Amino acid sequence: MLVTPYQPDPAPGADAERGLIVAVAGPRTNVGAELAEFRELARTSGVEPIDEVVQQRQSPDARTYVGKGKLAELVQRAKTCGAESVLVDDELSPAQQRRLEDELMLRVIDRTQVILDIFAQHAHTAEGKLQVELAQLEYNLPRMRGMWQHLERLGGGIGTRGPGESQLETDRRLARRRIAQLRRSLSSLEARRSLQREARRRSVTPLVALAGYTNVGKSTLLNALTDASVDVRDRLFETLDPTTRGFEHEGRRYLLTDTVGFIRRLPYGLVEGFKATLEEMRTADLILHVADATAPDEELDDMIDAVEHVLREIGANGVPVELVLNKIDAVDAAGLRRVQNRFPSSLAISATTRTGLDELRARIAERFSERFGSVRLHIPHGEGPRLAELYELGAPIDQRVDGAEGVLVVAKLPREQIPRFARYLVHEPSGPKADVVR
Repeated sequence: MLVTPYQPDPAPGADAERGLIVAVAGPRTNVGAELAEFRELARTSGVEPIDEVVQQRQSPDARTYVGKGKLAELVQRAKTCGAESVLVDDELSPAQQRRLEDELMLRVIDRTQVILDIFAQHAHTAEGKLQVELAQLEYNLPRMRGMWQHLERLGGGIGTRGPGESQLETDRRLARRRIAQLRRSLSSLEARRSLQREARRRSVTPLVALAGYTNVGKSTLLNALTDASVDVRDRLFETLDPTTRGFEHEGRRYLLTDTVGFIRRLPYGLVEGFKATLEEMRTADLILHVADATAPDEELDDMIDAVEHVLREIGANGVPVELVLNKIDAVDAAGLRRVQNRFPSSLAISATTRTGLDELRARIAERFSERFGSVRLHIPHGEGPRLAELYELGAPIDQRVDGAEGVLVVAKLPREQIPRFARYLVHEPSGPKADVVR
Protein backbone atom coordinates (compact mmCIF):
# COMPACT_ATOMS: atom_id res chain seq x y z
CA MET A 1 0.00 0.00 0.00
CA LEU A 2 1.14 3.47 -0.78
CA VAL A 3 0.01 6.90 0.30
CA THR A 4 1.48 9.64 -1.82
CA PRO A 5 2.54 12.83 -0.07
CA TYR A 6 0.59 15.64 -1.65
CA GLN A 7 1.19 19.37 -1.49
CA PRO A 8 -2.08 21.22 -2.14
CA ASP A 9 -2.39 24.59 -3.76
CA PRO A 10 -1.37 27.08 -1.05
CA ALA A 11 -4.15 29.45 -2.07
CA PRO A 12 -7.20 27.49 -3.32
CA GLY A 13 -10.24 29.41 -4.47
CA ALA A 14 -12.45 30.67 -1.67
CA ASP A 15 -15.52 28.93 -3.12
CA ALA A 16 -13.77 25.73 -4.16
CA GLU A 17 -14.99 22.49 -2.64
CA ARG A 18 -12.32 20.59 -0.70
CA GLY A 19 -11.80 17.18 -2.26
CA LEU A 20 -9.80 14.10 -1.32
CA ILE A 21 -8.53 12.14 -4.33
CA VAL A 22 -8.52 8.34 -4.19
CA ALA A 23 -7.04 5.95 -6.75
CA VAL A 24 -6.11 2.29 -7.15
CA ALA A 25 -2.94 1.88 -9.23
CA GLY A 26 -2.12 -1.30 -11.10
CA PRO A 27 1.44 -2.50 -11.68
CA ARG A 28 1.73 -0.75 -15.06
CA THR A 29 -0.05 2.48 -14.16
CA ASN A 30 1.79 5.76 -14.71
CA VAL A 31 0.67 7.10 -11.32
CA GLY A 32 2.23 10.54 -11.66
CA ALA A 33 0.67 11.34 -15.04
CA GLU A 34 -2.71 9.85 -14.08
CA LEU A 35 -2.99 11.87 -10.87
CA ALA A 36 -1.73 15.07 -12.48
CA GLU A 37 -4.48 14.79 -15.09
CA PHE A 38 -7.15 13.98 -12.50
CA ARG A 39 -6.11 16.95 -10.36
CA GLU A 40 -6.67 19.21 -13.38
CA LEU A 41 -10.05 17.60 -14.01
CA ALA A 42 -11.00 18.22 -10.37
CA ARG A 43 -9.94 21.87 -10.48
CA THR A 44 -11.77 22.44 -13.77
CA SER A 45 -14.96 21.09 -12.17
CA GLY A 46 -14.56 23.46 -9.20
CA VAL A 47 -13.01 21.12 -6.60
CA GLU A 48 -9.67 21.86 -4.99
CA PRO A 49 -7.70 18.65 -4.24
CA ILE A 50 -6.38 18.85 -0.70
CA ASP A 51 -4.93 15.35 -0.33
CA GLU A 52 -4.39 12.11 -2.24
CA VAL A 53 -4.57 8.46 -1.25
CA VAL A 54 -3.30 5.80 -3.66
CA GLN A 55 -3.40 2.04 -3.14
CA GLN A 56 -1.19 -0.28 -5.17
CA ARG A 57 -3.07 -3.46 -5.99
CA GLN A 58 -3.76 -5.66 -8.99
CA SER A 59 -7.39 -4.58 -9.33
CA PRO A 60 -9.96 -2.55 -7.34
CA ASP A 61 -11.98 -4.28 -4.63
CA ALA A 62 -15.36 -5.35 -6.03
CA ARG A 63 -17.27 -4.09 -2.99
CA THR A 64 -15.52 -0.96 -1.73
CA TYR A 65 -13.01 -0.15 -4.51
CA VAL A 66 -10.10 0.02 -2.01
CA GLY A 67 -9.21 -2.79 0.36
CA LYS A 68 -10.64 -3.12 3.88
CA GLY A 69 -7.54 -1.78 5.63
CA LYS A 70 -7.12 1.10 3.21
CA LEU A 71 -10.80 1.99 3.63
CA ALA A 72 -10.37 2.42 7.38
CA GLU A 73 -7.32 4.60 6.73
CA LEU A 74 -9.28 6.57 4.16
CA VAL A 75 -12.08 7.30 6.65
CA GLN A 76 -9.55 8.72 9.12
CA ARG A 77 -7.70 10.65 6.43
CA ALA A 78 -10.89 12.33 5.21
CA LYS A 79 -11.71 13.49 8.75
CA THR A 80 -8.18 14.76 9.38
CA CYS A 81 -7.91 16.87 6.21
CA GLY A 82 -11.47 18.18 6.41
CA ALA A 83 -12.56 16.86 3.03
CA GLU A 84 -16.03 17.81 1.81
CA SER A 85 -16.09 15.18 -0.94
CA VAL A 86 -14.09 12.20 -2.18
CA LEU A 87 -13.06 12.01 -5.85
CA VAL A 88 -12.21 8.58 -7.24
CA ASP A 89 -9.98 8.38 -10.30
CA ASP A 90 -11.93 5.49 -11.76
CA GLU A 91 -15.44 4.55 -12.84
CA LEU A 92 -17.29 3.12 -9.85
CA SER A 93 -20.14 0.66 -9.95
CA PRO A 94 -23.35 1.82 -8.22
CA ALA A 95 -22.67 -0.66 -5.40
CA GLN A 96 -19.10 0.55 -4.87
CA GLN A 97 -20.19 4.17 -4.79
CA ARG A 98 -23.00 3.46 -2.32
CA ARG A 99 -20.76 1.50 0.08
CA LEU A 100 -18.05 4.16 0.01
CA GLU A 101 -20.58 6.88 0.81
CA ASP A 102 -22.01 4.80 3.67
CA GLU A 103 -18.53 4.31 5.16
CA LEU A 104 -17.17 7.82 4.60
CA MET A 105 -20.41 9.74 5.21
CA LEU A 106 -19.30 12.00 2.37
CA ARG A 107 -20.30 12.52 -1.22
CA VAL A 108 -18.28 10.19 -3.47
CA ILE A 109 -17.72 11.34 -7.07
CA ASP A 110 -16.12 9.07 -9.64
CA ARG A 111 -14.14 10.00 -12.75
CA THR A 112 -17.18 9.89 -15.06
CA GLN A 113 -19.15 12.27 -12.83
CA VAL A 114 -16.27 14.74 -12.77
CA ILE A 115 -16.05 14.75 -16.56
CA LEU A 116 -19.83 15.05 -16.92
CA ASP A 117 -19.80 18.05 -14.59
CA ILE A 118 -17.15 19.74 -16.73
CA PHE A 119 -19.12 18.97 -19.88
CA ALA A 120 -22.23 20.49 -18.31
CA GLN A 121 -20.31 23.71 -17.59
CA HIS A 122 -18.89 23.99 -21.12
CA ALA A 123 -21.87 22.98 -23.28
CA HIS A 124 -23.35 26.06 -24.95
CA THR A 125 -25.21 24.87 -28.04
CA ALA A 126 -28.59 23.14 -27.94
CA GLU A 127 -27.03 19.90 -29.19
CA GLY A 128 -24.25 20.01 -26.61
CA LYS A 129 -26.69 20.53 -23.76
CA LEU A 130 -28.89 17.66 -24.95
CA GLN A 131 -25.87 15.36 -25.17
CA VAL A 132 -24.76 16.26 -21.65
CA GLU A 133 -28.25 15.72 -20.22
CA LEU A 134 -28.53 12.35 -21.97
CA ALA A 135 -25.14 11.20 -20.65
CA GLN A 136 -26.03 12.34 -17.11
CA LEU A 137 -29.38 10.55 -17.13
CA GLU A 138 -27.89 7.33 -18.47
CA TYR A 139 -25.18 7.49 -15.82
CA ASN A 140 -27.60 8.22 -12.96
CA LEU A 141 -30.35 5.75 -13.92
CA PRO A 142 -28.73 2.63 -12.37
CA ARG A 143 -27.68 4.70 -9.34
CA MET A 144 -31.12 5.98 -8.40
CA ARG A 145 -31.54 3.50 -5.56
CA GLY A 146 -28.67 5.12 -3.72
CA MET A 147 -29.87 8.62 -4.55
CA TRP A 148 -33.50 8.11 -3.51
CA GLN A 149 -33.42 5.64 -0.61
CA HIS A 150 -35.55 7.99 1.46
CA LEU A 151 -38.25 7.99 -1.26
CA GLU A 152 -38.74 4.25 -1.56
CA ARG A 153 -42.32 4.30 -0.39
CA LEU A 154 -45.70 4.25 -2.08
CA GLY A 155 -46.75 7.53 -3.56
CA GLY A 156 -49.98 9.14 -2.40
CA GLY A 157 -52.76 11.00 -4.14
CA ILE A 158 -54.86 10.51 -7.25
CA GLY A 159 -53.55 7.73 -9.45
CA THR A 160 -51.28 6.24 -6.78
CA ARG A 161 -53.76 4.74 -4.28
CA GLY A 162 -53.84 0.98 -3.95
CA PRO A 163 -50.79 -0.94 -5.10
CA GLY A 164 -49.41 2.19 -6.78
CA GLU A 165 -45.69 2.47 -7.45
CA SER A 166 -42.78 3.61 -5.34
CA GLN A 167 -41.28 7.04 -5.83
CA LEU A 168 -38.13 5.33 -7.04
CA GLU A 169 -40.04 3.49 -9.79
CA THR A 170 -41.72 6.75 -10.79
CA ASP A 171 -38.39 8.53 -11.06
CA ARG A 172 -36.93 5.71 -13.12
CA ARG A 173 -39.90 5.72 -15.46
CA LEU A 174 -39.66 9.49 -15.92
CA ALA A 175 -35.90 9.23 -16.51
CA ARG A 176 -36.38 6.57 -19.18
CA ARG A 177 -39.05 8.68 -20.86
CA ARG A 178 -36.74 11.70 -20.87
CA ILE A 179 -33.88 9.58 -22.27
CA ALA A 180 -36.12 8.49 -25.15
CA GLN A 181 -37.09 12.14 -25.83
CA LEU A 182 -33.45 13.24 -25.82
CA ARG A 183 -32.47 10.49 -28.23
CA ARG A 184 -35.24 11.54 -30.63
CA SER A 185 -34.13 15.18 -30.43
CA LEU A 186 -30.50 14.26 -31.03
CA SER A 187 -31.50 12.07 -33.99
CA SER A 188 -33.30 15.05 -35.50
CA LEU A 189 -30.24 17.26 -35.02
CA GLU A 190 -28.03 14.54 -36.47
CA ALA A 191 -30.22 14.43 -39.59
CA ARG A 192 -29.78 18.18 -39.97
CA ARG A 193 -26.01 17.83 -39.51
CA SER A 194 -25.98 15.10 -42.18
CA LEU A 195 -27.62 17.51 -44.63
CA GLN A 196 -24.91 20.06 -43.87
CA ARG A 197 -22.23 17.42 -44.49
CA GLU A 198 -23.87 16.51 -47.78
CA ALA A 199 -23.85 20.17 -48.83
CA ARG A 200 -20.12 20.32 -48.03
CA ARG A 201 -19.51 17.18 -50.10
CA ARG A 202 -21.35 18.73 -53.06
CA SER A 203 -19.18 21.84 -52.82
CA VAL A 204 -16.10 19.58 -52.67
CA THR A 205 -14.56 21.83 -50.04
CA PRO A 206 -12.06 19.71 -48.07
CA LEU A 207 -12.95 19.26 -44.40
CA VAL A 208 -10.03 19.07 -41.97
CA ALA A 209 -10.80 18.01 -38.38
CA LEU A 210 -8.64 18.85 -35.38
CA ALA A 211 -8.16 15.96 -32.99
CA GLY A 212 -5.94 15.69 -29.96
CA TYR A 213 -5.62 15.45 -26.24
CA THR A 214 -7.49 18.09 -24.29
CA ASN A 215 -5.59 21.32 -23.70
CA VAL A 216 -2.93 20.80 -26.40
CA GLY A 217 -3.84 24.01 -28.25
CA LYS A 218 -6.37 22.89 -30.88
CA SER A 219 -8.58 25.95 -30.45
CA THR A 220 -5.53 28.24 -30.56
CA LEU A 221 -4.54 26.58 -33.83
CA LEU A 222 -8.08 27.03 -35.20
CA ASN A 223 -7.89 30.73 -34.38
CA ALA A 224 -4.43 31.08 -35.91
CA LEU A 225 -5.34 29.36 -39.20
CA THR A 226 -8.79 30.90 -39.70
CA ASP A 227 -8.65 34.21 -37.78
CA ALA A 228 -11.51 32.96 -35.60
CA SER A 229 -12.03 34.01 -31.97
CA VAL A 230 -12.78 30.73 -30.20
CA ASP A 231 -12.27 30.77 -26.42
CA VAL A 232 -8.79 29.44 -25.60
CA ARG A 233 -8.67 29.59 -21.81
CA ASP A 234 -6.21 27.13 -20.25
CA ARG A 235 -8.75 24.60 -18.99
CA LEU A 236 -9.49 20.97 -19.78
CA PHE A 237 -12.42 20.45 -22.17
CA GLU A 238 -12.64 24.19 -22.84
CA THR A 239 -14.02 23.32 -26.29
CA LEU A 240 -17.00 20.98 -26.17
CA ASP A 241 -19.31 22.06 -28.98
CA PRO A 242 -17.89 21.63 -32.50
CA THR A 243 -16.69 24.81 -34.20
CA THR A 244 -16.12 25.00 -37.99
CA ARG A 245 -14.33 27.87 -39.71
CA GLY A 246 -12.84 28.30 -43.18
CA PHE A 247 -9.48 29.45 -44.50
CA GLU A 248 -7.94 29.87 -47.95
CA HIS A 249 -4.55 28.88 -49.30
CA GLU A 250 -3.42 29.63 -52.84
CA GLY A 251 -6.99 30.36 -53.90
CA ARG A 252 -8.46 27.15 -52.48
CA ARG A 253 -10.86 27.05 -49.58
CA TYR A 254 -10.68 24.57 -46.69
CA LEU A 255 -12.93 23.99 -43.69
CA LEU A 256 -11.38 23.39 -40.27
CA THR A 257 -13.41 21.82 -37.44
CA ASP A 258 -12.45 21.80 -33.77
CA THR A 259 -14.21 19.33 -31.43
CA VAL A 260 -13.92 18.07 -27.87
CA GLY A 261 -10.45 17.00 -26.72
CA PHE A 262 -9.65 13.52 -25.49
CA ILE A 263 -8.15 12.20 -22.26
CA ARG A 264 -6.91 8.89 -20.92
CA ARG A 265 -9.71 6.44 -20.28
CA LEU A 266 -12.45 8.62 -21.72
CA PRO A 267 -15.54 6.73 -20.50
CA TYR A 268 -17.21 4.73 -23.26
CA GLY A 269 -20.61 6.18 -22.34
CA LEU A 270 -19.32 9.67 -23.11
CA VAL A 271 -17.89 8.59 -26.44
CA GLU A 272 -21.25 7.00 -27.27
CA GLY A 273 -23.24 10.01 -26.02
CA PHE A 274 -21.16 12.47 -28.04
CA LYS A 275 -20.87 10.37 -31.20
CA ALA A 276 -22.93 12.93 -33.16
CA THR A 277 -20.31 15.58 -32.35
CA LEU A 278 -17.39 13.23 -32.92
CA GLU A 279 -18.96 12.23 -36.25
CA GLU A 280 -17.26 15.31 -37.69
CA MET A 281 -13.96 13.44 -37.42
CA ARG A 282 -15.26 10.25 -39.00
CA THR A 283 -16.56 12.15 -42.05
CA ALA A 284 -13.55 14.46 -42.39
CA ASP A 285 -11.21 14.30 -45.38
CA LEU A 286 -8.16 14.76 -43.15
CA ILE A 287 -7.48 14.72 -39.41
CA LEU A 288 -4.82 16.94 -37.90
CA HIS A 289 -3.72 15.12 -34.75
CA VAL A 290 -2.38 17.93 -32.56
CA ALA A 291 0.06 16.83 -29.84
CA ASP A 292 1.92 18.71 -27.11
CA ALA A 293 5.63 18.90 -27.97
CA THR A 294 6.45 19.97 -24.39
CA ALA A 295 5.18 16.72 -22.83
CA PRO A 296 7.75 14.16 -21.58
CA ASP A 297 8.32 11.23 -23.95
CA GLU A 298 6.28 8.68 -22.01
CA GLU A 299 3.42 11.08 -21.39
CA LEU A 300 3.39 12.16 -25.05
CA ASP A 301 3.18 8.51 -26.13
CA ASP A 302 0.29 7.93 -23.72
CA MET A 303 -1.61 10.95 -25.03
CA ILE A 304 -1.11 9.97 -28.67
CA ASP A 305 -2.26 6.41 -27.88
CA ALA A 306 -5.37 7.74 -26.08
CA VAL A 307 -6.37 9.84 -29.11
CA GLU A 308 -5.79 6.97 -31.53
CA HIS A 309 -7.87 4.70 -29.30
CA VAL A 310 -10.86 7.06 -29.41
CA LEU A 311 -10.50 7.52 -33.18
CA ARG A 312 -10.74 3.75 -33.54
CA GLU A 313 -13.78 3.66 -31.24
CA ILE A 314 -15.71 6.14 -33.40
CA GLY A 315 -14.65 4.52 -36.67
CA ALA A 316 -12.35 7.34 -37.80
CA ASN A 317 -9.20 5.24 -38.00
CA GLY A 318 -9.58 5.05 -41.80
CA VAL A 319 -9.29 8.82 -42.26
CA PRO A 320 -5.81 10.13 -43.26
CA VAL A 321 -3.97 11.68 -40.31
CA GLU A 322 -1.23 14.30 -40.08
CA LEU A 323 0.60 14.53 -36.75
CA VAL A 324 1.22 18.14 -35.69
CA LEU A 325 3.54 18.89 -32.76
CA ASN A 326 2.36 22.14 -31.17
CA LYS A 327 3.93 24.46 -28.57
CA ILE A 328 7.48 24.31 -29.96
CA ASP A 329 7.96 27.87 -28.69
CA ALA A 330 8.18 26.34 -25.19
CA VAL A 331 10.75 23.67 -26.16
CA ASP A 332 14.52 24.18 -26.23
CA ALA A 333 16.54 23.27 -29.32
CA ALA A 334 17.68 19.90 -27.96
CA GLY A 335 14.14 18.95 -26.93
CA LEU A 336 12.79 19.94 -30.35
CA ARG A 337 15.39 17.82 -32.15
CA ARG A 338 14.56 14.85 -29.93
CA VAL A 339 10.80 15.01 -30.51
CA GLN A 340 11.25 15.54 -34.26
CA ASN A 341 13.58 12.53 -34.43
CA ARG A 342 10.92 10.45 -32.67
CA PHE A 343 8.22 11.61 -35.12
CA PRO A 344 10.13 12.44 -38.33
CA SER A 345 7.07 12.84 -40.57
CA SER A 346 5.33 15.27 -38.20
CA LEU A 347 5.11 19.05 -38.53
CA ALA A 348 6.48 21.20 -35.69
CA ILE A 349 4.50 24.40 -35.11
CA SER A 350 3.53 26.98 -32.53
CA ALA A 351 -0.07 28.13 -32.77
CA THR A 352 0.71 30.93 -30.30
CA THR A 353 3.62 32.47 -32.24
CA ARG A 354 2.29 31.18 -35.60
CA THR A 355 5.59 29.47 -36.34
CA GLY A 356 5.32 26.77 -39.00
CA LEU A 357 1.74 27.63 -40.05
CA ASP A 358 2.74 28.31 -43.67
CA GLU A 359 4.28 24.84 -43.84
CA LEU A 360 1.13 23.39 -42.28
CA ARG A 361 -1.12 25.08 -44.86
CA ALA A 362 1.14 23.80 -47.65
CA ARG A 363 1.01 20.26 -46.23
CA ILE A 364 -2.80 20.40 -46.11
CA ALA A 365 -2.94 21.70 -49.69
CA GLU A 366 -0.58 18.94 -50.82
CA ARG A 367 -2.92 16.33 -49.37
CA PHE A 368 -5.69 17.53 -51.71
CA SER A 369 -3.60 18.53 -54.72
CA GLU A 370 -4.74 15.50 -56.74
CA ARG A 371 -8.36 16.42 -56.12
CA PHE A 372 -8.21 19.47 -58.42
CA GLY A 373 -7.36 19.93 -62.10
CA SER A 374 -6.67 23.21 -63.93
CA VAL A 375 -9.14 23.99 -66.73
CA ARG A 376 -9.97 26.80 -69.16
CA LEU A 377 -13.67 27.24 -69.80
CA HIS A 378 -15.55 29.48 -72.22
CA ILE A 379 -19.15 29.96 -71.09
CA PRO A 380 -21.49 31.83 -73.47
CA HIS A 381 -23.46 34.75 -72.07
CA GLY A 382 -26.69 32.86 -72.67
CA GLU A 383 -25.66 30.08 -70.28
CA GLY A 384 -25.16 32.12 -67.13
CA PRO A 385 -26.53 29.38 -64.83
CA ARG A 386 -23.47 27.24 -65.72
CA LEU A 387 -21.25 30.03 -64.41
CA ALA A 388 -23.28 30.16 -61.20
CA GLU A 389 -22.82 26.39 -60.79
CA LEU A 390 -19.09 26.88 -61.14
CA TYR A 391 -19.01 29.38 -58.28
CA GLU A 392 -21.25 27.19 -56.12
CA LEU A 393 -18.58 24.49 -56.23
CA GLY A 394 -16.27 26.81 -54.30
CA ALA A 395 -13.58 26.19 -56.93
CA PRO A 396 -10.58 28.54 -56.98
CA ILE A 397 -11.03 30.97 -59.88
CA ASP A 398 -7.57 32.00 -61.07
CA GLN A 399 -8.77 34.27 -63.90
CA ARG A 400 -12.00 35.59 -65.40
CA VAL A 401 -12.21 37.56 -68.64
CA ASP A 402 -15.53 38.86 -69.98
CA GLY A 403 -15.61 38.81 -73.81
CA ALA A 404 -18.08 39.67 -76.51
CA GLU A 405 -19.43 36.13 -76.83
CA GLY A 406 -18.97 34.85 -73.31
CA VAL A 407 -16.78 34.54 -70.25
CA LEU A 408 -13.35 32.93 -70.18
CA VAL A 409 -12.65 31.30 -66.83
CA VAL A 410 -9.37 29.75 -65.71
CA ALA A 411 -10.04 27.67 -62.61
CA LYS A 412 -9.05 24.64 -60.59
CA LEU A 413 -12.01 22.28 -60.61
CA PRO A 414 -12.49 19.10 -58.60
CA ARG A 415 -11.59 16.34 -61.06
CA GLU A 416 -14.87 14.56 -60.51
CA GLN A 417 -16.74 17.71 -61.58
CA ILE A 418 -14.80 18.39 -64.79
CA PRO A 419 -17.09 16.17 -66.95
CA ARG A 420 -20.03 18.45 -66.06
CA PHE A 421 -18.28 21.30 -67.89
CA ALA A 422 -16.67 19.25 -70.69
CA ARG A 423 -18.57 21.07 -73.47
CA TYR A 424 -17.08 24.41 -72.33
CA LEU A 425 -13.45 23.28 -72.23
CA VAL A 426 -11.01 25.17 -74.47
CA HIS A 427 -7.42 24.43 -75.45
CA GLU A 428 -4.49 26.46 -74.21
CA PRO A 429 -3.90 29.41 -76.56
CA SER A 430 -0.85 29.14 -78.85
CA GLY A 431 0.34 32.64 -77.95
CA PRO A 432 -0.26 35.43 -75.46
CA LYS A 433 -2.56 37.27 -77.87
CA ALA A 434 -4.37 34.29 -79.32
CA ASP A 435 -8.14 34.37 -79.35
CA VAL A 436 -10.19 31.89 -77.40
CA VAL A 437 -11.63 29.25 -79.72
CA ARG A 438 -14.32 26.83 -78.75
